[in-house]
Amino acid sequence: MNAEVVAVGTELLLGQIVDTNSAWIGEQLALGGIDCLRHVRVGDNLNRIVSVLRESLERADAVVVCGGLGPTQDDLTRDAIAVVMGAELRRDPEAEATLRAMFAARGREMPANNLRQADVPVGASRIAQQPGTAPGLVAPVGDKVIYAVPGVPYEMREMVAGTVIPDLRRRAGEMSVIVSRTLRTWGQSESGLAEQIAERIDHLDGTGNPTLAFLASGVEGIKVRITARAADEEAGAALLEAEEALLREILGEIVFGTDDTTMEAAVQQLLREAGLRLAIAESVSGGMAAARFCAVPDASDVFCGGVVAYDPAVKFSLLEVPEGPVVSEAAAKAMADGVRRLFGAEVGLATTGVAGPDALEGVEPGVVHIGIALDDSVEAVTVRLPGDRERIRGYATISAFDALRHRLLARRRA
Repeated sequence: MNAEVVAVGTELLLGQIVDTNSAWIGEQLALGGIDCLRHVRVGDNLNRIVSVLRESLERADAVVVCGGLGPTQDDLTRDAIAVVMGAELRRDPEAEATLRAMFAARGREMPANNLRQADVPVGASRIAQQPGTAPGLVAPVGDKVIYAVPGVPYEMREMVAGTVIPDLRRRAGEMSVIVSRTLRTWGQSESGLAEQIAERIDHLDGTGNPTLAFLASGVEGIKVRITARAADEEAGAALLEAEEALLREILGEIVFGTDDTTMEAAVQQLLREAGLRLAIAESVSGGMAAARFCAVPDASDVFCGGVVAYDPAVKFSLLEVPEGPVVSEAAAKAMADGVRRLFGAEVGLATTGVAGPDALEGVEPGVVHIGIALDDSVEAVTVRLPGDRERIRGYATISAFDALRHRLLARRRA
């Protein structure tokens, strides 16, 4: 059993609304063991909606249409489904009664336009769940089916979970699930990652289950997604666990987390396990590191505070950086040690560099020095980062956290 998702609404094409509904529906289809072949967006035009639905039905067993079920003249999903079915629209008495009851419960008079929402193509049926005024539809087209759900997210989700996925699984007959897990990495290019696990990819190409895919995510690193099909979630989890273990053995410490784990969350966990607290001094990153660190829940138990020492005078006076060039490894080390002393923390982390667009002190944009003060050691790492000013600052932030992560891992092994 496979499906396609069609999102209806001119506002989606104009970029006025981000289509998060299709992503959620696609995730639910995968969890239900239904292959999703394609996501399509189409504007509020009857002929185009009809064309898209027919094209999707040629490729897929089922189509989930989201949006276009409102009461206004540009809500055309019902009309388009009727055309595709070759059926008339007829007013459903139960749907009309439900609508009137909803408005009466709110103490409001129902506009006549809302009665359009009670029109159902002959041969289709209404979805039982109806948290809003828009009824969903189950519309058979030969041996295939169209599901229509509203664009309002909470209404859509209730119908998809309550009717669409169970009905698709029933139609599929063979019950299975598709599960996935994402390994998050930093410090290697996408092509480099592919080379590292080339043999594993070749092996999985032969077996077909699980599968691997790469996603370059900018300042969030390169993601490696593992996807597996199994009879149930327990069996799927076992496949994911085994594949993750193999990949971690190959990739080593460039893997910093899974799924939604951020770099800063991974660093916090290492600090927590070691009973250490962190202080941050920032120049080039301009407060980004502290902001990201504080965004993680419970950061307060491992984070003392931070200083944005952008003006060299602040570095010299507050952090006791020796007079001299402030874009250097020596300055980064002094900043890390100074901020650690200032806050009474066990760990100090510092960034200094050039974000551009112009060079500073003869240093080209993208050169960033990272200082780490931990135990009796104060170290510095220099990285050369690509991109414009904003990207360099973002890369500097995650690079600093990653450098500290590796230092903490080395300390744990010692």
